[in-house]
Amino acid sequence: MRPFLLPYAFVLTLALAGSALAAGLPDEIEQARLRADLPDGNIGLVIQDLASNTPELAFGEQRSFNPASVMKLLTTLAALDRLGPAHTFKTRVSITGSLADGVLQGDLILRGGGDPSLTRERFGLLLREVRARGIREIRGDVVIDNDFYAIEPADPAAFDAAPLKPYNAVPAALLVNFNALPLRLKPLPDGVEPHLEPANLAIDNQLVLDRDATECNDWQERIEMARDGDLLRLTGAYPLACGERAVWLNLMCPAATAATYFDTIWRELGGRHDGQARVGGTPDLVQPLFEFDSLPLAAIVRDINKHSNNVMAKMLFLNLGAARYGGAANWYKSDLAVREWLREKGLELPELVLDNGSGLSRIERISAGSMAKLLLWAARQPLYYEFAASLPALGLEGTQKKRLTGAPEAGRAWLKSGSLNGARNLAGYVLDAAGRRKLVVLFINHAGAANSDGFQTEVVRRALSAEPVMP
Repeated sequence: MRPFLLPYAFVLTLALAGSALAAGLPDEIEQARLRADLPDGNIGLVIQDLASNTPELAFGEQRSFNPASVMKLLTTLAALDRLGPAHTFKTRVSITGSLADGVLQGDLILRGGGDPSLTRERFGLLLREVRARGIREIRGDVVIDNDFYAIEPADPAAFDAAPLKPYNAVPAALLVNFNALPLRLKPLPDGVEPHLEPANLAIDNQLVLDRDATECNDWQERIEMARDGDLLRLTGAYPLACGERAVWLNLMCPAATAATYFDTIWRELGGRHDGQARVGGTPDLVQPLFEFDSLPLAAIVRDINKHSNNVMAKMLFLNLGAARYGGAANWYKSDLAVREWLREKGLELPELVLDNGSGLSRIERISAGSMAKLLLWAARQPLYYEFAASLPALGLEGTQKKRLTGAPEAGRAWLKSGSLNGARNLAGYVLDAAGRRKLVVLFINHAGAANSDGFQTEVVRRALSAEPVMP
């Protein structure tokens, strides 16, 4: 189920109501808007001192926008408050049959519990725990139980026809390494050598080595990768200047990726498995071995926000629904759970449209005023310190590493960005030159949003200035 979008007439009314407000922008911001050729009706902006209940600057704050990845702030904030920063998600490991002399005459069952942090390294730790329980050989199957998520199979190409991009990975209750596999490329005297880890697909390598390229910028745009059955086709030109590089690919469905990582890591640990890896449920009569905890939620939220990890955010959104209403997770429960949480906290966001909680969506909507309301509420809660610390520091890390790098403002703002075609957004906190803590929200939805870097920078700098940002 997907909530309906706001009626067109209502959105148009808000846009027209705000279109006459450009004169309310401070001169420096207005001039930057004009240089970026951004219509005033396509902007929502709020700057507010956290000690005040009134914004210093509010412009188009009631308009409904596609927030892109800024929507992750709502998902992670709700999770921190609802579940607590120390909460963990559990992968349950059990067996059937008998175990004697290190040999399991039965199945090993891995029941996913929605752990968004099950990287290759942590999955290896889980399998080490299996070995520590005395299992070295499995003569049955490895059963991957994804029943905790009751969601329809999704097409990773549906969003933007780029199914191999890691940001298009679909969630699963047992998701290993964000469903991503590394493809390593190495220039050789006579061409380019590709190596997939784990090597589960044959590669049709048609890459040529570009010896004339002196830079490695945008090298991934110069090569094409496509899955063709059990074959990975590579074409294009790889710059010699790049040296050895790796690109992460969303190549298979989550269960196949988990099976591939299991086979590789299990053998690295000296284990043996002669059966198959398959999707299935957990039988009623099993012997529990152990539960493997995820990283604490505070660490998961930091990974989601600092690196804008979409599949982790989708899983957290799904987990909220299951935590609230019990049973298997689905999108409908999650939508209801977040809205119920907002009602409990007295946070009215009438224009809110939820989809998957990650912002990788064409239909999710929120206003700059509503996002500011969320940020102000968070700043007055004990969880504020965990939440604010999850945002990437300006000019230093994550998705903000390249913004104002080396500038005096670096390290004085913690901002979540959100970008899609036609959308460039920012939201978070700043510490201004007078030591005041402020929130800033900037939404830009327009075909020319990709050229708005200068405008965004001017807004951030004005929020960081010692003088109050008054129009």
